[in-house]
Amino acid sequence: MTEHATASTATSTAATAASPAHAQAKYQLRFDWAHDGLATVASDADIVVWVDVLPPVGADQHATARDALPHIPESAAVVAGGLTTASAVAAWIIAEQVRLGRRAMVAIVAAGGTTASGGVRFAVEDQLAAGAIVDALAAVGIDYSSPEAAAACAAFTGLRGAVAHLLTASASGQEHVAAGRTPAEIAPAGRVDTVNDVTILRGPSDAE
Repeated sequence: MTEHATASTATSTAATAASPAHAQAKYQLRFDWAHDGLATVASDADIVVWVDVLPPVGADQHATARDALPHIPESAAVVAGGLTTASAVAAWIIAEQVRLGRRAMVAIVAAGGTTASGGVRFAVEDQLAAGAIVDALAAVGIDYSSPEAAAACAAFTGLRGAVAHLLTASASGQEHVAAGRTPAEIAPAGRVDTVNDVTILRGPSDAE
C-alpha cells in the first residue's frame, strides 16, 4: 500500500468514527465489528461487550479482548460475551444499569477474523453470539437497539436451532479443525446459555 493510500485510509477511518450515523449514537444498544467498529460505537458507552467466540488458532480465549482494551474508553466497563454466556451477560448489564441509576449505553463489538491482508473477516459465530446477547437483553427490557444490533439478533433467533452446527462448520471452526482440534472440542462454544459466570475484563470500579 502506498503512503498516499495509507493516509487516505486513515482519514477515511477517522471520518467514519466521527460520524453520528455510524456511531449509532441515538440507540442504547449498538453493534459493530473489530477495532474500527469499537472506535465508532463505544465512545460514550458505559459497557462494552467484546465477542470472540473462536479466537485465532493458538491464542488464548481472551487474547483479542486484551488487545482491544487500550482502544476502549477508560470510562467503560468491559466484559467478554459469547453464545454460552448471553443471558448471564444480559443479567450483568441489567445489574450495572441499576447500579448506575440510569439507562446504560451498551456497545457490543464482534472481534471477527483476520484476512490475509490484515483486514477484518466476517465471522458468523461472532455475529450469532452478538445476536444472542441482543436477544437476551431484549428479554430483560433493554431493547432500544440500532438496526445493526437488531439484524444480528434476527440472525441468531432465525438460526438458533442450527447454531451448534454453524459454529463447527464455519470458516473459523474449520480453521481450528485444520489446526488439529476436533469438532467435539469446538462445540461447547456454541451451546447457548450454558455458563453463568461473566468474564469481566475491566470492572465498573476500574472504569470510574
